[in-house]
Amino acid sequence: MKTELCSFCLKSGMLCQKCSTKVKAGEISDLDLRIARFLLNMEEKYPTLQNVCFYKAVEVEKTLAILVGHGDVPRLLGYGGKIIKALGDETGKNVRILEHGVDDRKFLEDLFVPFSIFTINTIWLPDGTTETRVILKRKRGQQLPFDLSTLKGIAQNIRKMSIRVEFAD
Repeated sequence: MKTELCSFCLKSGMLCQKCSTKVKAGEISDLDLRIARFLLNMEEKYPTLQNVCFYKAVEVEKTLAILVGHGDVPRLLGYGGKIIKALGDETGKNVRILEHGVDDRKFLEDLFVPFSIFTINTIWLPDGTTETRVILKRKRGQQLPFDLSTLKGIAQNIRKMSIRVEFAD
């Protein structure tokens, strides 16, 4: 697995000077360390994790969002979802996998899976801030598998994006 930390530091539990500086500077959180260590330990059982690039983990309420490299989402979702299930069992949280470095539309599509996005608009507010309005397509009777306030919190933490969600039936 590729990450901002040395694999030796993750395996040993002792941080070198370079990694320690990143943690003290706030570039890497304790949650990032925990998740990176867990994924590194899973590499032996699931070899596709060796090619995954882990960037960051964000925790909002009962949900854990993991930012991975471009094209790495299917690698984590593979094996019948066993990696995600193990991660969820380890943390006691629901897990969302998001791609790092993608445009806003792709980020929002990944965030709101399994719903598809009907449209995305930018709303300029009188105080000079902007809000992103996301209109999701929903089939009759389809229930939300997630908490909207949690997903709004994830978007705020990762992208500094304020979101307003509406539904089109």
